[in-house]
Amino acid sequence: MTVAEKILSAHSDKKVYAGDITFCTIDKMMAHDANGPMAVQAFHELGGIKVCDPDKIFFIMDHVCPAPYERAANLHALLRSFAKGQGIRFYESGEGVCHQLMMEKGHVKAGDLILGTDSHTCTYGAVGAFSTGVGATDMGVAMYTGRNWFKVPQTIKVVLSGDLPQGSSAKDVILTVIGQVGASGANYKSVEFYGEYIDNCCLADRMTIANMVVEMGGKCGYICGKDVEIQADMDAEYCQEIHIDLSSVIPCVAKPHMVDNYAAVHEVEGTPVQEVFLGSCTNGRIEDLRIAARLLKGHHVAEGVRMIVTPASRDIMIQAAKEGIVEVLLSAGAVFFTQGCGVCVGSHGGVPADGEIAISTANRNFKGRMGNNKAQIYLASPQTAVASAIEGHIADPRKYLKELTV
Repeated sequence: MTVAEKILSAHSDKKVYAGDITFCTIDKMMAHDANGPMAVQAFHELGGIKVCDPDKIFFIMDHVCPAPYERAANLHALLRSFAKGQGIRFYESGEGVCHQLMMEKGHVKAGDLILGTDSHTCTYGAVGAFSTGVGATDMGVAMYTGRNWFKVPQTIKVVLSGDLPQGSSAKDVILTVIGQVGASGANYKSVEFYGEYIDNCCLADRMTIANMVVEMGGKCGYICGKDVEIQADMDAEYCQEIHIDLSSVIPCVAKPHMVDNYAAVHEVEGTPVQEVFLGSCTNGRIEDLRIAARLLKGHHVAEGVRMIVTPASRDIMIQAAKEGIVEVLLSAGAVFFTQGCGVCVGSHGGVPADGEIAISTANRNFKGRMGNNKAQIYLASPQTAVASAIEGHIADPRKYLKELTV
C-alpha cells in the first residue's frame, strides 16, 4: 500500500485503495480568517450547535492581519466569538502563518488525517500526515460530524538521487520537480518523495517541498525519509515514477504567471525587480532568515528596491531578534511586516504597482496573487531573492555564497 492508502485505511472501517470512495474520521481541522467564517456558516446551516470535538479544531488569524478594514475586523470578531463559545483553540493576528503554527505548536504528527481551509495544508506531509485543503462546506461538515469522504488518490513516486550542489536549495528542488511534472500533472494525486537527500534534509526543507505539492495539482504529499514513521510498502503501486538527478538542480525561478513556468536563473538574470519578498509558509522559517542575513551582511538592498520580510511565526521573529538577524536585515534596508500571509496573498501589505516586477519566496505567482494583476511575480529561493535584492535585478546567488566560504 502507498502512504495515502495506509492512512485513509486507518481512518475508515476497511482497507481502501486508489480509486475507492471512503468515509474517514478526521484527526485535526484548521480554519483561517479567509475561509473560516464561511465554514462556520456552513456548520450552522447543517444544524450544528456544538462542534464534534473542540480539541481537534484550530482557528488561526493569518490572511488579513492585523485587520486593515472594517469587514476583516468583523470577520475576525465572528471567529473569535465562535471559538470562545465552542472551546476551540484560537490563534490571534501576528501569531503566524497557519501551517507554521500547526507544525510548530505540535498539532501534527505522522499518520494523522488533517483538513484545512487552505490549499497549502499539504505542508504537513513533511512529517507524514495526510493533510489536504478543503472548501468551507467540507470544513463545516467535518466540524459538525468529525468525518468526511475521500476518493483515495493514486500516487506518484518522485526519486531524488545524487547530491544537491552548493547554492541550490529545497526551493530549487521543488520548482524543478513542478517544472517537469507541470501545474496539473499531479491533479488529485498523492506524491511521495524519496532519496538520500530526503533522508537527511532538515524539517524546514521538508516543509518547503511538501508545501508546494499542490502547485502541481497534488491532493497531498509525503516526505518519505527513513525517519518518518509511516512508510509505503515495497510493493506499493504507483501511477507514475519520476527520477531527478539532484546534481543537475541549479538556482531557478518560476516565471510569471504560472508555477510550472520554469527557468534557470541564468536565463532571466538581469531582469529588473522593484520588490523582493522573503517569507510565507514556504520560506519564512528561521533557516531562511539566517541565510538571508548571512548574504546581506556587508551589503545593502539596491536603490529602488523594496525588500519585505515576514517571518512565518512570532516565535521565529523572536528567535531572529535574539540571533541579531532582524538588525542585519533592517540595517541592510529591508522592512518587516506582520507574521502572516498578507504580502503573499495580496490582502494586506506589499502590493506591487502596475508593471512592477516582484521576486518572491512564496508559492504562487498567478496574476493578482500579490494584489495586483498588472504586476509580474517570479518565484525563487531565499538565496536568489536576496541576491536579487542586492543587485536590483534577478541574480545568481552562488557568487554571494562563495563569499561566505572564502
